[in-house]
Amino acid sequence: MVLHHVQLACPPRSESISRDFYEGVLGLAEIPKPPVLAARGGCWFRGHGIELHLGVEDGFRSARKAHPGLLVRDIDRWARRLGEAGYPVVFDDDFPGMRRFYSEDPHGNRLEFLEPLSPESGLR
Repeated sequence: MVLHHVQLACPPRSESISRDFYEGVLGLAEIPKPPVLAARGGCWFRGHGIELHLGVEDGFRSARKAHPGLLVRDIDRWARRLGEAGYPVVFDDDFPGMRRFYSEDPHGNRLEFLEPLSPESGLR
């Protein structure tokens, strides 16, 4: 089994700010949604070996605990990039074998960025 995508929720009419963050800050490319799904709003992104879907949710509440864990190279560069764009960067040492920090998207959804401490547990 292989993970196809992760979906996060977003508020109605938030596609523009989602694009600014997921394309502009994280460097993902927007991919077209099938027409039947595009009518529901939201947007989909792909890049860096992942696919993220943003789905509109009426009564939206950000995911403060549930989150994708994104394996990255050069975690300090990612932390700078997010910090310079005005997003929080909170490092945490509680995951053995990993350097990691938490941030959030413009909707308040939690995002975890991880980098293995040793090459043998590294990125593929």
